[in-house]
Order: sequence, then structure tokens, then C-alpha cells
Amino acid sequence: PTFSIVKFLLYAFMFVMIFPYLPGSDSGIFKGVSVFIGVLFSLGSSSAIANIIAGIVITYMRPFKTGDRIRIGEMTGDVIEKTLLVTRLRTPKMEEITIPNASVLSGNTINYSAPAKNDGLIIHSTVTIGYDAPWKDVHQALIDAALRTTGIMQAPTPFVLQTGLEDFYVSYQINAYIKEVNRTTAIHSDLHRHIQDVFNERGIEIMSPHYRALRDGNTTTIPADHLDEGYKPASFRISSNPDQ
Repeated sequence: PTFSIVKFLLYAFMFVMIFPYLPGSDSGIFKGVSVFIGVLFSLGSSSAIANIIAGIVITYMRPFKTGDRIRIGEMTGDVIEKTLLVTRLRTPKMEEITIPNASVLSGNTINYSAPAKNDGLIIHSTVTIGYDAPWKDVHQALIDAALRTTGIMQAPTPFVLQTGLEDFYVSYQINAYIKEVNRTTAIHSDLHRHIQDVFNERGIEIMSPHYRALRDGNTTTIPADHLDEGYKPASFRISSNPDQ
């Protein structure tokens, strides 16, 4: 890139130096045409110049390279080409997106491939489970589901964060490390399948996104292993007045 920039500057300097020696350069017509072309160039190339300058800055910042999985704004994909004017991405759906370098430089860029080469990239997914399910069982089920998933690293071990205590359920977020960033979509899908399988095997209801059921409200939602031995839910007492 440095050689290309220096070569372009040398050609531009050479043109400026030889311009006065061109035949007819002193004539009024030649000067008028030169001014007209200069005005057209200055009016029509402002965005192109901005993209070129942004491309040079991006080249030396090195936020990503060809083949990296990145996110620019709302678009995520693999970098397939970088030029001084544009950056091209290929999305997981095999769509090719062309982004002007000025837009790349003015926004935020997330590089998923860079951290994955060393420690691994963390992917995550959230499920919501009722308060009647012991949180330790939920944590273990999520970790076991992650360890069954192809593409998720066995070490470091996946871990769970409880991200919210909502009105009707608890939000659990499973976090796991991966190396194959270009397979993120497939790994996510496989992880979700294993979460369903493990939770069904262990009798834990997934309350996502919302689950409604009519149940006896007198029965506590505290897990059974926290209740006193011989616990019985309170019963209904109904009385009637035959005169009314």
C-alpha cells in the first residue's frame, strides 16, 4: 500500500511539472478547458476522495484483513476484498455487500476473528426458566448442552450468567468459547438444539419467550429441595350462603 501511494504521488507531481510544457498550454482555450475539468473533478469527486483517504487510514489502522468475520453497523460478514474506495463483505447467507470506506471509518467495526485466534471468541444465548427450577440444575443443563455442541471448546469451560430476575422467570445466559468464527451461525443453531434436548431429558421447562398456564396458585414456586419435609400446599376453603 505504501508503494502504491508513493507511486500515485510521483505521477501526480510529474504531471504538474510537465503541464507547462504541453503544446498549447498557454492558450486561453487550453486554460479554459483545464479550469472546467478541474471544477468538474472537484465537484464530482468529493465522495471518492473521502473514500480514498478513508481507505488509506483503514490500511494503516489494520482493524481487519481479508478473511476476517467482522460487523460494520448492522452488517456482518467475511471480508472478501479491500480497496482504497470500498470494502466488500460476504454474509452468512452468501450475499455480497459493498461498503464505502468513508462509512467504514465513520462507524464502529467489530472484528470477531482477531480474538478467536488467541483465547477464543465467546458466543452466548439466553433462555428464561421459571422460579420453580433450581438454578444449579439450570446452570448444569446449559453447560452440558454447550459441551455437546460441535465447535464449542471444552476449555475454557462454558459458564452461565443470570442476567435478570423478571416477573415470571429467571434469565440465564450460556457463554461458550469457539475458534471457528466463520461457523458462528451453525454453532449457535447446534447449541440451541442441544439445549432443547438436555432440558427435555431433565424435565426443565423453557419459558421462552413467554409461557402461560393455569396452575394452583397456592403451591409455592420454591424448588422442592428447599422446602420442609412433608410440605403441603394450602387448600381452598369455600363457603356458601343458601339464602343468597
